Amino acid sequence: LYDIAKTLGNLELADPGNFLATATSPDVAGKMGTPGPTLEGYLFPDTYLFVKEMVPEEIISIMVRRFRKKFTPEMEGIAEKDGFTPHQIVTIASIIEKETGLEEEKPLISAVIRKRLSLGMPLQMDPTVIYGLKKFDGNLTRKDLRKPHPYNTYQNTGLPPGPISNPGHSSLQAAVKPTDTDYLYFVSRNDGSHQFSRNLREHNQAVAIYQKGRNPNMARSEGPVGKSNSGEEASTPPPRP
Repeated sequence: LYDIAKTLGNLELADPGNFLATATSPDVAGKMGTPGPTLEGYLFPDTYLFVKEMVPEEIISIMVRRFRKKFTPEMEGIAEKDGFTPHQIVTIASIIEKETGLEEEKPLISAVIRKRLSLGMPLQMDPTVIYGLKKFDGNLTRKDLRKPHPYNTYQNTGLPPGPISNPGHSSLQAAVKPTDTDYLYFVSRNDGSHQFSRNLREHNQAVAIYQKGRNPNMARSEGPVGKSNSGEEASTPPPRP
């Protein structure tokens, strides 16, 4: 939501503060018919034609309608058949959106999330922690991973309370249709891609290769912000399947 507000402000289409106040209003969310207390997750990222005379609620309404066109009843049906509510699928898709920009990796990230949920393992996804921090300077530390808040998926099991971004169509599709795989871990290769592993031994080997020489106080390497390394697991492993 902050990114959207900033973009609209830069284009002089809306005051960022007013837009955020509207997009985070439970009353507006209720009026739009979305399940969360804010519009996070439901403002579909796409190309739009807005005019300066529009108020924030008009812009939001257009983006929510676009979301509903992209997140089809068929996708909702598949999600519910798998035991997920539409809101949970949007939450999963929002994590996928922040974890990778590579289309081919999205179904793999989705599979890791679902596998961990089914085993009762904490997701341990960096972007969720970042979303819950009041301030973030670009360096996620081990101290940050220990801060208690609802979006800290290192401290809490299950999904965070709601979406952490506004996912695009490919992320929504991946959330509904994950790859059939046994992957449980992934680590950043520091080039925008990730190395996936099936067990902790493989994961620790990948961490040793791709995270060699990183600052021990950091929870992640110097890769792009919002990309999980899951390296914390090497020192505090979750229960093994």
